[in-house]
Amino acid sequence: MYLNEFLLVALVHLLAVMSPGPDFAVVIRNSVSAGRQAGLMTAAGIGTGIFIHIGYSLLGIGLIVSQSVWLFNLLKLVAAAYLIYIGIRALRAQPQGLADERTSTLSMAPRQAFLNGFITNGLNPKATLFFLSVFTAVISPQTPLTVQAGYGLYLALATGTWFALVAVLFSQPRVRRGFARLGHWFDRLMGVVLVGLGLHLVLAEWLRRS
Repeated sequence: MYLNEFLLVALVHLLAVMSPGPDFAVVIRNSVSAGRQAGLMTAAGIGTGIFIHIGYSLLGIGLIVSQSVWLFNLLKLVAAAYLIYIGIRALRAQPQGLADERTSTLSMAPRQAFLNGFITNGLNPKATLFFLSVFTAVISPQTPLTVQAGYGLYLALATGTWFALVAVLFSQPRVRRGFARLGHWFDRLMGVVLVGLGLHLVLAEWLRRS
């Protein structure tokens, strides 16, 4: 009965999750610099962070956020501050030799990697806008909450699976060896991307007000 609606939600999600953003950048950075376990834990954190967006969407808080300009702007500023923070940390990456490759794999604790992904997704305005759009424009108000919760569970699992695949790809030994000598420059590039995303949020808000 709800198959068509589910397929539409799945298609919209596929297009959204594959587009580059903060989640994508963080998974790639952690996978290359800290190895497969860190990448997979980051992906798990991102997938778990989806439940934040599902929760407020099902509770109707998403509608409140969409109608409250100052609340949504506050969310964007907090997200920008966090992206700039982890971006600056990446910019401070130091060169490592090939002999240090194994050590670098152990440089990020699983809990830290998980929180990295969880917070990045939880504060991601792109994810907020996506879920506000899906639960207000794509999913019918007449769809039972249990069915909507099922959609949400799928979205969380699909997101985690996608970024797990990204983590596995970028943590391949060949890929990591390719970044071994220039890894700190890649880390700094990801730092520039993350800082740029954070500044984009701030500047977009500033330009909107001016």
